[in-house]
Amino acid sequence: MDQSFRPLEGIRVVEMSHMIMGPSCGMFLGMLGAEVIKVEPPEGDKTRNLTGMGRPFFPLFNRGKKSVQLDLKSEEGRRALDALLATADVFVENFRDASLSKMGADLDELRTRHPRLIIASHKGFLSGPYQDRTALDEVVQMMTGLAYMTGPTGRPLRVGSSANDIMGGLFGAFSVLAVLMERKETGKGRSLRVGLFENCLLLVAQHMVQFELEGTNPPPMPERTFSWPVYDIFDTADGRQMFVGAVTEGQWTALCQLLGLDELLADPGLQARMDQIDARARTIPIVARAIASRQSEQLAEAFEKLGIPYSPIAKPSDMYSDPHVMRPGGLATSRLPDGQSFRAPSLPFDVDGIMLTGGGDVPALGQDTGAVLGSLGLDAEAIGKAQGAARKAA
Repeated sequence: MDQSFRPLEGIRVVEMSHMIMGPSCGMFLGMLGAEVIKVEPPEGDKTRNLTGMGRPFFPLFNRGKKSVQLDLKSEEGRRALDALLATADVFVENFRDASLSKMGADLDELRTRHPRLIIASHKGFLSGPYQDRTALDEVVQMMTGLAYMTGPTGRPLRVGSSANDIMGGLFGAFSVLAVLMERKETGKGRSLRVGLFENCLLLVAQHMVQFELEGTNPPPMPERTFSWPVYDIFDTADGRQMFVGAVTEGQWTALCQLLGLDELLADPGLQARMDQIDARARTIPIVARAIASRQSEQLAEAFEKLGIPYSPIAKPSDMYSDPHVMRPGGLATSRLPDGQSFRAPSLPFDVDGIMLTGGGDVPALGQDTGAVLGSLGLDAEAIGKAQGAARKAA
């Protein structure tokens, strides 16, 4: 695992955000070597206390960060935040503009006071008619048509992860990197705004453009018109499910030969690609019966050798036993403040053939407050006042 690739070493990021979109931006920057200081209120980021599907949010997206508690309802807390931002290269946030102003982080004023600061704002919408609306990942999936394309007709479904939030954080990090490069020449920062809605819009762009070019709305993905002879989920003899695709002439021939379907290869009505696609109603049941007579491991080994696209239908938890995921560098281990540990994926690229270590431990609430604020010149009394309610609670 590569710990030497840290292109953002020396870059300080102050992150004041919650849930997923903003924290994921900070996480990506931190995994590239930036120092990420997470500013939390006295009671801590509310995401720390989520359960169920929300349980992983804080530990997963806040790995490797420092935690500083500030009571931004107090004058001392707001002054400490401004002193911290004066030392920062990047400010990551995902609050409403009015809320930021109350916390002493009015974006226009920050731009004036700290001209080198790069402000990366993560919002529901970019500037426009919807800019003040409240947005969630599920909301924008419904608005843009992504949910319509994911579920069958009449049953719009969100995709099975917080894909927009995570991808929105990635675009935040991507745009920050661009401004960091520009700032080397100009010496000036910029104000960036990343929109959750616009991110989702990009995800459905292929379907929008199909309508633009052909004048027809594509059907939802479960009901789509297939462009390949085989592109389906099948049951195997051992009761497992497997996706199998045959998208080229060579794959069609190899699949039919493997399954002993010589009658399909010899059928004069199945010699052209479009004929094979148009005949799916009668050929897929034949393929399904042949696959249903074989064991999944036997099929997987044969498909692998023949270069036929396939996959078992896996659950996320199955990834902890997947040999590709479990190879060196595939997962990074992080520790929680209570000593519990968890494994999570590293960044999805390697450098000179080596995956990045990624990860880092999850900070305890306020664990770095004294060290960070002390480095700014604040004494113990000033630090206590800046923490405000956190100090009283202690």
